[in-house]
Amino acid sequence: MKVPTEPVVFMKATSAVCGPNDNVIIPRNSVKTDWEVELGVVIGTEAKYVDESKALDYVAGYCVVNDLSERTFQLEGTGQWVKGKSADTFGPIGPWLVTKDEVPDPQNLNMWLKVNGHQFQNGTTKTMVFGVAHVVSYLTRFMSLQPGDIISTGTPPGVGMGQKPPKYLQPGDKIQLSVQGLGEQNQTVVAAK
Repeated sequence: MKVPTEPVVFMKATSAVCGPNDNVIIPRNSVKTDWEVELGVVIGTEAKYVDESKALDYVAGYCVVNDLSERTFQLEGTGQWVKGKSADTFGPIGPWLVTKDEVPDPQNLNMWLKVNGHQFQNGTTKTMVFGVAHVVSYLTRFMSLQPGDIISTGTPPGVGMGQKPPKYLQPGDKIQLSVQGLGEQNQTVVAAK
């Protein structure tokens, strides 16, 4: 995709949130369920109209997020990102909240994701288009951020949609992912009942 001039903003339904080792459920009619390892930024104090130079003062800590997406729901038809990002179990978070004092530089963390033992993503937060401080500041121009809010910050190359040919998750697949110092997630993909 073309690199945006501003962060692309979407929200996930709270019903998408699940544990780091819970099953990932492929929704009915899904044909393009995709993975995305991401750094999660957890807000610690209410933030409104925050200057970028002070943005990290509002962060409680960091976590691993698998920002799962159903690409047909997200990008085809009416192309509403929320409906492609909000299926049940499409927001595994954790296993830990690592406080910001334990992460001196959120722009210097390695991250990776494997499906069935094959490494598809291997990147670093150094290559983020928009850094953590910028994203936090940017969002507070449009909405207040509340304690406990989690911002997913973007993913390195290697998502299923970008494979040649594209590869998407299937029932029985095993996903492993991690961000340096923040723990590891392990999920099994299952079909919706």
